Amino acid sequence: MGIKGIAVTSRVMAFPERRPRRLRTTPAMRRLVAETRLSVDDLVAPFFVKEGLDAPEPVLSMPGVAQHTIESVTLEAKALVALGVPSIILFGVPLVKDERGSGADRADGIVQTAVRAIRDAVGDSLVIMTDDCLDEFTDHGHCGLLRPDGSVDNDATLERYASIAISQADAGADVIGPSGMMDGQVGAIRAALDSSGHADTAILSYAVKYASALYGPFRDAAECAPKFGDRRGYQMDAGNAREALEEAALDVEEGADMLMVKPAVAYLDVITALRNSFDIPVAAYHVSGEYSMIKAAAERGWIDGDAVALEHLLAIKRAGADFILTYLAREVAEVLNA
Repeated sequence: MGIKGIAVTSRVMAFPERRPRRLRTTPAMRRLVAETRLSVDDLVAPFFVKEGLDAPEPVLSMPGVAQHTIESVTLEAKALVALGVPSIILFGVPLVKDERGSGADRADGIVQTAVRAIRDAVGDSLVIMTDDCLDEFTDHGHCGLLRPDGSVDNDATLERYASIAISQADAGADVIGPSGMMDGQVGAIRAALDSSGHADTAILSYAVKYASALYGPFRDAAECAPKFGDRRGYQMDAGNAREALEEAALDVEEGADMLMVKPAVAYLDVITALRNSFDIPVAAYHVSGEYSMIKAAAERGWIDGDAVALEHLLAIKRAGADFILTYLAREVAEVLNA
């Protein structure tokens, strides 16, 4: 016997058949029941700003991306405000590099100058984030100061990160993004900001930054490939996920306001793990290699680049990211606003 005296001969006959396809019949229906939505509010646009340029210089390995002048990055910022994109992050490329990355914390450095110009142009319409690292500014291309044997001196590097954070906050940065994966970097930066009158400046911690093969185009754009060795001694190993939670927990304890996973698409499980473990915003960086693979395949007609771009970003959002750093920000915002 079945339910209330009804004979049941199979599971399908027990109840009226539920057909999930009923909720996929039209675009309007699919929008109505969508579990995850991507909006312009989820986007952060990265920019490279280089000293000494007279005009933007295209990055060959990143179609559609350029090294910017102060004037051109300011125009881009205005365009993003018009599209409703809430934030940008700036990476600086100096003319002169040295072993200490001296240009990183200069009051008139390329990042600081760009922050002031953009702030003057758009006011508080954009959240301005800045990268706090040394690799773009050192002549050796590593993310910290080096010992005589060529290894990175973690604790000496923290002093540089703290000085850079103060300089960037003085220029008007809203959010400092330490990306070097040095132990204790968030605590050092938080203490420096608080003691210099910048208690309201937030920290987006690159808490989970993997030693990925997907950073190549970024290193072209930022001119920061290591001159020797690699960064596996301080960035995370691709096979580790539990370690990501430990790294993130340490940064939260030290005062991080937001956490980030980098790269994004290759580490969706890690994004989800952080989202399920911490009650602060979680970001993901859709990195240069992920971007350039889409562009290269689309140029050859192998994929629909626009569709894949949206699918990538939606997947990152579905995994649990509250916002996404992506070189697709402007073009995706244009599509979403259409």
